[in-house]
Amino acid sequence: MWETRSVELSVQLPREIADQAEELQAADPEFMSRVILYGLTRRSIYRHLRQKESSLPETELEAGPTHP
Repeated sequence: MWETRSVELSVQLPREIADQAEELQAADPEFMSRVILYGLTRRSIYRHLRQKESSLPETELEAGPTHP
């Protein structure tokens, strides 16, 4: 796949969610890594698409996406 490395994160969460996160981390140590990887991948894709959209000609931006 790709080379990985550890990252230490500290976040402020509501107490109830923090408790659940700790329980999940204890039960499945890889779970939080997968959740964060998923979230950061979505963010990266979103930023890429926004950047791509901002490089479109003005007329294409005004038309916007077509949704059913």
